[in-house]
Amino acid sequence: MPALRTALLQSSGVLGDTAANLKALDEAAARAAETGAGLLVTSEMFLTGYALPVEEIAALAEAADGPSATAIGEIARRHGVAVLYGYPERGDGDAVHNSAQLVGPDGARLANYRKTHLFGCFEQDAFTPGDTPVVQADLGGLRVGIMICYDVEFPENVRSHALAGTDLLLVPTAQMHPFQFVAEQLVPVRAFENQMYIAYVNRTGPEGEFEFVGLSCLANPDGVTRTRAGRGEEIVVGDVDPELLQASRENNPYLRDRRPGLYASLV
Repeated sequence: MPALRTALLQSSGVLGDTAANLKALDEAAARAAETGAGLLVTSEMFLTGYALPVEEIAALAEAADGPSATAIGEIARRHGVAVLYGYPERGDGDAVHNSAQLVGPDGARLANYRKTHLFGCFEQDAFTPGDTPVVQADLGGLRVGIMICYDVEFPENVRSHALAGTDLLLVPTAQMHPFQFVAEQLVPVRAFENQMYIAYVNRTGPEGEFEFVGLSCLANPDGVTRTRAGRGEEIVVGDVDPELLQASRENNPYLRDRRPGLYASLV
């Protein structure tokens, strides 16, 4: 099975301007396709920007099958690249979710995930949490899972994906100062202890009261980060190699050596 080349779009886009961010995504998809990438991953809330007033987030929220989803499907199909993008999702009634949607290279919507763990008062005021912890789709022969930012900091979350067979975990994020150790240290450890690839894709620069730290990465199941962005806007590319994944899982028996009967107190 060939490797899935994965492009990480480290960018904050244009705050509050969906049209500008769709244009930037189109340009990024073209650049990703030129590198041979089969997947492009954006940051958390890329479609609209993150640090918006609650009422503006609600006004910009769209359904999972809304006009931006249609436009992104056309972008994916035109460039032959799957796209994972973050956006505010209009749910039932007045609910707004912090969501991420995966669109296949043929433009079809493959999976939609609603962030389950909301970080801080800002997110808790703006969003309704999701209640489905494991969302997956098949892409390029791999089982791809989705979560968002703070979700990856809960070990139970990532282990649930490992037990469900996730090979590549996509994590659009809005990681801010002073928590850069999450990108630098925690994400590679999560990849190793759960024997999966993790694509962690951040925003960058100042936005409202936040300072996003960049440092997007593709962490390998052997704990090595071979693809790492800096602090500014850029696209970095790395390969998700099924052969390395299989070899790493054979050499690191965490999942085989678990003793679930000892962990009942966790739930």
